[in-house]
Amino acid sequence: MARWQPGAAQRLVVAAVDLFTEQGYDATTVTQIAERAGVTKSTFFRHFSDKRELLVAGQETLSRLLAEGIAEAPADATPLRAVAAGLERASSAMGPANRELGPRLRAAVAASTELQERDALKSVGMAEAMTAALVARGIPETTAHLAAELGVLAFKRGYARWSEAGREEAGDLAPHTLTALDELRAASANLG
Repeated sequence: MARWQPGAAQRLVVAAVDLFTEQGYDATTVTQIAERAGVTKSTFFRHFSDKRELLVAGQETLSRLLAEGIAEAPADATPLRAVAAGLERASSAMGPANRELGPRLRAAVAASTELQERDALKSVGMAEAMTAALVARGIPETTAHLAAELGVLAFKRGYARWSEAGREEAGDLAPHTLTALDELRAASANLG
């Protein structure tokens, strides 16, 4: 078992999602995850405090990228155009490994109440980061919060479509998240 091989955190996430899907979240141990990833149990704990933390791996980076994209949007951008800039920035960091993990991750989350709660907290963190970035641009808080929530929903819908698409049709994530945001903007016009 190689102790200092690069990519341990990513391997741990993939191993955990596979095990959660195969045998369920509750039946999966940290030792099993570490063994499947080819690392020691102590290496697991260097990266994650417990197995629940595997689901939110990368959340801080994702939230940071969303906020940076919003901050860097043109000064005259509407709140949703700024959110689109955040989605585009965050989406650019997602590659084929993220796409292939999507369906397995959704299946694991769907099968575990604890993981569903963790996933909800991840969404809250993304919304908070986008709301703060929009407020920093001078957007009123209520408007910023609504735009951020639409951004979270667009990211989730776009990511789901992207991860379910065939390898040839998938392309990059950004067009999927931006299309989802456009669809949500159009649907909101029908709310009355």
